[in-house]
Amino acid sequence: MSFDPSQALRLAHDTLDIEAAAVLGLKQRLGDGFARAVALMLDVTGRVVVMGMGKSGHVGRKIAATLASTGTPAMFVHPAEASHGDMGMIKASDLVLAISNSGESDELVAIVPLVKRLGAPLVAMTGRTTSALARHADVVLDSGVEKEACPLNLAPTASTTAQLALGDALAVALLDARGFKAEDFARSHPGGALGRRLLMRVSDIMRAGDDVPSVPPDADFNQLMSEMTRKGLGASAVADADGRAIGIFTDGDLRRLLETGRDLRALKARDVMHPDPYTIAADALAAEAAGAMEKHRVTVLLAVDAQGRLTGALNSNDLMRAKVI
Repeated sequence: MSFDPSQALRLAHDTLDIEAAAVLGLKQRLGDGFARAVALMLDVTGRVVVMGMGKSGHVGRKIAATLASTGTPAMFVHPAEASHGDMGMIKASDLVLAISNSGESDELVAIVPLVKRLGAPLVAMTGRTTSALARHADVVLDSGVEKEACPLNLAPTASTTAQLALGDALAVALLDARGFKAEDFARSHPGGALGRRLLMRVSDIMRAGDDVPSVPPDADFNQLMSEMTRKGLGASAVADADGRAIGIFTDGDLRRLLETGRDLRALKARDVMHPDPYTIAADALAAEAAGAMEKHRVTVLLAVDAQGRLTGALNSNDLMRAKVI
């Protein structure tokens, strides 16, 4: 056996060309049937049950997962297992999405009468619109391809790519029809980076209580430095008698102040603070805090309530530790 790098590259290019053409070919055949399939899935009070054998089954598992994560309750049921008890997982309130390139998979065709008897709608995704599966379906989605990318035209390649793309098209159409938002997606992915960005609040990661560096306006410079050193935020808020955040002093301000040569011992917090500091509500999304820091080119934000009273503080390191940025 000899390896020809140029032959490998040529086959790779051919594969991508064939599969791209297969996906684009679907576009020409989408029509009322696709819209009816989406309408049926929207009306289902149960779940979309995805079924498929072999490679179509692997595709089906991915489609079921995509549907479930984008607002359409779905699950995968293996056709062979369905014939041995798993049909009990399917209810009349469900919809079955059966995937088969040939439309003649024995295990799948065998359970079609059971699905029909149950009364669950049947949507077929198949490459042969005259197949046994297609004839029994309420709606047929044509996933046919001109040829497989496999040089032998045998291994499911372009056909499974087409099935995946058609499944994604269904999921996107459904999430749009449901008014599915990024926040909804995050609730389905609480452990992922997107979940952290869209679900985590400022209050979840900010310093609060005694951990918030804060001094009154008449605090002397030594008090201000002591508060900044002990709390380790890289800044200190300046709050009035009512607890409202009226200013902020940061490590950067200290470096710039030292360059002036002023007598620091004579200074009060009110003399060196930045008035009207950038603030954020404690119930705001942590991602909003990251955006505000970037927009204003600061590394510290003060969290305040509706009356402007200081409730917390956070810096960019807090956001990084929480993996928001």
